[in-house]
Amino acid sequence: MDKSIDEKKLAAYLEGCVPGFKGPMTLDKFAGGQSNPTFKVEAASGKYVLRRKPPGKLLKSAHAVDREFRVIEALANTDVPVAAAHHLCEDDDVIGSAFYLMGFVDGPIYWDPSLPEMDNDGRTAMYDEMNRVLAAIHSVDIDAVGLGDFGKPGSYFERQLSRWTSQYRASETETIEAMDWLIPWLAENLPADDGRVSLVHGDYRLDNMIFSATEPKVLAVVDWELSTLGHPFADLAYQCMQWRMPNGGAMRGLDGFDRKAHGIPTEEEYVATYGERMGIGAIPHWSFYLAFCFFRLSAILQGIKKRALDGTASSDKAHEMGNFARPLAEAAVAIIEKEG
Repeated sequence: MDKSIDEKKLAAYLEGCVPGFKGPMTLDKFAGGQSNPTFKVEAASGKYVLRRKPPGKLLKSAHAVDREFRVIEALANTDVPVAAAHHLCEDDDVIGSAFYLMGFVDGPIYWDPSLPEMDNDGRTAMYDEMNRVLAAIHSVDIDAVGLGDFGKPGSYFERQLSRWTSQYRASETETIEAMDWLIPWLAENLPADDGRVSLVHGDYRLDNMIFSATEPKVLAVVDWELSTLGHPFADLAYQCMQWRMPNGGAMRGLDGFDRKAHGIPTEEEYVATYGERMGIGAIPHWSFYLAFCFFRLSAILQGIKKRALDGTASSDKAHEMGNFARPLAEAAVAIIEKEG
């Protein structure tokens, strides 16, 4: 239960806006997640999920629940599995911040990419399914679903570098030497824009998917807060970061884990399978894309650390997660130094 939300007032509002919704209702905050607080809604009419902007002063363009809602609504009749989009409320007076209501998707969420819950065949199938869904996201006809104006024209990586550098500087709590080296290096080594534009999720990883409990099938991709129009290789490299992160730690990586013995593809195999699905060959500038994704996640975690210090973070693990900003930046530098 979230005592800051008047459940009776919210139920009355939703009854007037969402066809079929009927109170009374209760709210229970989901554990995990670092950004937009998310609640399970149990009402007389069924189960739903509510995502809201967090309270407090927020960085410009952060926590865009309106964009998140727009995406899942647009993807309703595509090959990308998403929850049903019910209602967007941008009136802060209802619960104190903007929020949206979507359908509740019943299925497990897996947090450890080594998938200890599965046997080898299950792991292989799960990774292939994640690969399939990623290709489906990048194959969406953005104009046909009404997302043709969902991002700005021009170099995606140039714009993202500018955005996340600004976000990082705005939330900087200490000097991270690796970030101070990395930011100008990325700016000086931007690949030429190859014209690829697709919908990108922005945070595509295992624990942002709800799976079927009975088969290796993604029922819904969630947490579209960072989605935009951009370069598909950013999503691919972002997911492939998990192959580079230590196994068994808080960041839940696969480095040091015997992937072959457990039915998990190598990074190279995963990228090649994606390439086959998308009809492309080898990906140039791969080390840049990886380093950029480490930089971007470092900037995101720095923002989480700042919110933790300010007392506005949505998770009690925010400070711990924020402390990974430094090692992630250092990992990006190591990739550049090793792989060029």
